[in-house]
Amino acid sequence: QKQLVESGGGSVPAGGSLRLSCVSSGFAGFSGRNCMAWLRQAPGGEREGVARIFLNSGSTRYVDSVKGRFIISSDNAKNTIYLQMNDLKPEDTAMYYCAADLYCINNQYPSRHLGQGTQVTVTS
Repeated sequence: QKQLVESGGGSVPAGGSLRLSCVSSGFAGFSGRNCMAWLRQAPGGEREGVARIFLNSGSTRYVDSVKGRFIISSDNAKNTIYLQMNDLKPEDTAMYYCAADLYCINNQYPSRHLGQGTQVTVTS
């Protein structure tokens, strides 16, 4: 059974940092999950892509609002991706989801496989 499990969320004051982790299981190597990403959904808002990484190349992509503050990375030996979030702002408050798919085209973010989410709350 393919599974994505997130951890690392919490409540921090504005300007603080958090690191989210997502562990993949049930996948054969990169099969079905070469394109991995962090998505987020704020209360009353739509789900949006935050950061994306291709596991085979390490190529990354970010939404403009987090560029220079967030870093997505992967440890392929541990089947884990991370999202280092620095200089957090109240508008970063959302449920953060780990997502995966075999590939992503152009600006697409994956959605075939989705974790349960981890809550990030930034207080002002």
